[in-house]
Amino acid sequence: MSDRHIYYAAAFVRAVTTSLVGVLIGVYLARLGIPSGSIGTIVSLGLVGAALGAIAATFLAHRLGRRRFLLVLAALSVLGTVAFALSSTPLALAAAAFVGMLNGMGKDRGAALILEQAELPATTTSEGRTAVIARYTMLQDLGHALGAIAAGVPALLQATTDLRGAAPHRATLLACAALSAVVLALYARLGRDVAVVAPDRRAALTPQSRAILTRICALFAIDSVAGGFLTTALLSYFFFERFGVSEGVIGALFFGARLCNAGSHLAAAWLARRIGLVNTMVFTHIPSSLLLVTVAFAPSFGVAAVLFLLREGLVEMDVPTRQSYVLAVVRPEERVFASGVTNLVRLAAWAVAPVFAGALMTGDSMYLPLVIGAAMKVSYDLLLWRAFRGIRPPEELAG
Repeated sequence: MSDRHIYYAAAFVRAVTTSLVGVLIGVYLARLGIPSGSIGTIVSLGLVGAALGAIAATFLAHRLGRRRFLLVLAALSVLGTVAFALSSTPLALAAAAFVGMLNGMGKDRGAALILEQAELPATTTSEGRTAVIARYTMLQDLGHALGAIAAGVPALLQATTDLRGAAPHRATLLACAALSAVVLALYARLGRDVAVVAPDRRAALTPQSRAILTRICALFAIDSVAGGFLTTALLSYFFFERFGVSEGVIGALFFGARLCNAGSHLAAAWLARRIGLVNTMVFTHIPSSLLLVTVAFAPSFGVAAVLFLLREGLVEMDVPTRQSYVLAVVRPEERVFASGVTNLVRLAAWAVAPVFAGALMTGDSMYLPLVIGAAMKVSYDLLLWRAFRGIRPPEELAG
């Protein structure tokens, strides 16, 4: 198995666990009797742990060796998920979420992705880069879809076994830990080139790369704070509280959403070849944000579900195009840093918002996080198009 295919397989399995945890965590914490404000805090601390992992991936992985670093990440995920499954107090749950870097976003955007993403362009040409990354992100979202539908497992366990209360959720979380162990085994098979330790200081960024990354990180921060209001954990909580639907129904909804996401990645690669990466990012993202506002005010779960799925068919089209664009406009030796710092900004910004979103999701204000997040995302899209429409990647210049 080549390193590229190991990255594909690891991304798929990791996405299954990330999605399953993202869908379950909000409902699981609610069933434990954790108040909504504390749920937001626990989700935030999981994202803080993921952000610190991203910092380490960006600045330390080259010293430890990327293969070894990926193994450490997978081991922490196993330990943290086990601890989370066996905890019941807010403090213990928060600590476990932090150590395990549990991602309440429900989408894999952590430290491992930074390293895998930076390696993928070296396996193809400039013209093939977006397609390779699109396949990688498509596999992630197929994993996200499988993880979402697996969120119905606790209900199945409750119906077919003697497990009651939070016990079915705990059993499911322990299964997630076992899947993280599979990722650990996959990383052990990576080639020596990824295992090489490089203790030397990183090559300095060119002034052009530094200027691009500074501007794009500032914009990504806006988008990610908005995304922090819209984590899978909090959206699951929204559907659970607003419409009274079960985990199984919510899991089926997110299964459909992730299938929509997966198909959209290949569509994004096709569209980017025709209208460009930046245009694809912006002009698919704005309609998705407007659809999210309609979800907030939907009169029934059926209407909300349809609108949500329409939104999910568009919202992820900026992911492979954004990743491809960032890696294209910097030098090859700058890719790990560029991938790391942009993902780090996103994770750090994600970690801020759930605390406020959880505090807002009470009574008649359940819809507020959705509206706030959507408005911020539209602002981000307009600013991104204004700042980067004139900076084109090599394949578009060649065309």
